[in-house]
Amino acid sequence: MPVELNHTIVHARDQQASAEFLAGILGIEVSEPVGHFTPLVLANGVTLDYDRADDVRPQHYAFLLDEDEFDEAFERLTAAGVTYFADPGHRQPDQINHRQGGRGVYFNDPDGHNMELLTRS
Repeated sequence: MPVELNHTIVHARDQQASAEFLAGILGIEVSEPVGHFTPLVLANGVTLDYDRADDVRPQHYAFLLDEDEFDEAFERLTAAGVTYFADPGHRQPDQINHRQGGRGVYFNDPDGHNMELLTRS
């Protein structure tokens, strides 16, 4: 059996709000709580398990989307008034990148996690 990522824990000060924020951008639903986790299940079955934490150390999470999904997510991102960047260091505001012939964008979630949407990995 090949190795697959099953889930990862995302620390958040308000796990429900943070999960809803990302779910809204990605166009997916927040799943029912599992224990003390607030999960987001991605199309490939990987789960982001949001967990409450007082001390949040920002991490990077990247989401591979097809072109149409990117357009829809980008539209939701801009409609929500979220500042976005072409680079992971957030030095190129209000731009997207075109690496590997695709498109990509970075933005912070409510806890400062560096989220990335991309169409080519």
